[in-house]
Amino acid sequence: MKMEERLKKEFEGYFDRDFYKTSKNGDDIAQKLLEISKKNNIKPAVFWAIPEPEYLHLVFISPGKKPLVQDLDLIKYETLIQAVKLFQNEITNPQLLFADFDLSQAQQLYQWIIKPFEANLEAEKIDTILFCLGKGLRTLPIAALHDGEQFLVEKYSLAIIPAFNLIDSNYTPIEKGRILAMGASEFQTQTPLPAVPIELSTIVNKNLTENISPKNLSGGWPGELFLNQEFTLENLKNQLYSQSFNIIHLATHAEFRPGKPENSYIQFWDTKLHLDKVKEISWNTPPAELLVLSACKTAVGDRDVELGFAGLALQAGVQSVLASLWYVNDIGTLALMSEFYEQLKTAPTKAEAIRKTQIKMIQGDVLLRNERLKFSRGEISLPESLQVLGETNFSHPFYWSGFTLVSSPW
Repeated sequence: MKMEERLKKEFEGYFDRDFYKTSKNGDDIAQKLLEISKKNNIKPAVFWAIPEPEYLHLVFISPGKKPLVQDLDLIKYETLIQAVKLFQNEITNPQLLFADFDLSQAQQLYQWIIKPFEANLEAEKIDTILFCLGKGLRTLPIAALHDGEQFLVEKYSLAIIPAFNLIDSNYTPIEKGRILAMGASEFQTQTPLPAVPIELSTIVNKNLTENISPKNLSGGWPGELFLNQEFTLENLKNQLYSQSFNIIHLATHAEFRPGKPENSYIQFWDTKLHLDKVKEISWNTPPAELLVLSACKTAVGDRDVELGFAGLALQAGVQSVLASLWYVNDIGTLALMSEFYEQLKTAPTKAEAIRKTQIKMIQGDVLLRNERLKFSRGEISLPESLQVLGETNFSHPFYWSGFTLVSSPW
């Protein structure tokens, strides 16, 4: 409880506001997980990894079981953070994209963070892990940790949470309903995102009036689509006021920067929505189930940036956020988002949808060939402006591991 309270105060201090919280202790959390497990066909666990100056503090809670605690005295903060930085640099270095991915740091971090409770995860058949990560770890691409045979995401559905008592822990399957998709392909002061029009039109079918169901799994989702000059803050507010949307998808630059929340922003056509103002937007009532930011970039390794990224769903008041830790090129983002919305049609949880998407990419089933993007639904023809990569698969962790589900995995 002291650990959870400390985490809560960190986020409240950064955002300068009080967050509603429950006060479940370890046993309460275990019972909540057991309740979810019995009612639904999933087995979730919560995993805290909190770096301290002289050791790594690990706590593991599974359905109906007492909390398990391990303090790893040999892993000092500086040693751990150095390994995290090396790992992130390996994944995001563009010069290494076409070389074999060096798994050494991915395996080292797996040994430190996951291995101590690996046997418990396997014995209890856990399939979903909610990671609560402390300072220095919140922007860790946890999906790309490697056990020597598989990436972590090949074994588990994953989500990053600010604290268990700061999320909506009730299991509610995502409504396969309407999407508000907005974005920009050109900007006055930022680099263009030429794949955005294709991304939005792939996701949304404006002619579809009924929700996603087993009868209409082909094509896009029902919803509204707004591009460039129509992608204004005022239009966002008007759409949220006049209609109900389950998912809000913003295909635009968003940056998490060091310092106070007002330094970080989501770029609209006409203005920036700064992170301190996100709470002033009515992201629907009841809150939208998912906010997607498809062209994010974070200043990795900064404490304030970590709090802004991990606390985004809290600040917006939405159940979950899907965002990226680093900027993935336009085609890579289009590939992932096209596949994600296909998987979301049938997946029981958002975390499982992004997991299946990332596995498809790891296995080379999402690829660019003959000027066409191939994914589960079929193929998309690309305009000449986007035919610069040649034949590409997106199996390298650069393309998929930065996309992170924040807050509720359901």
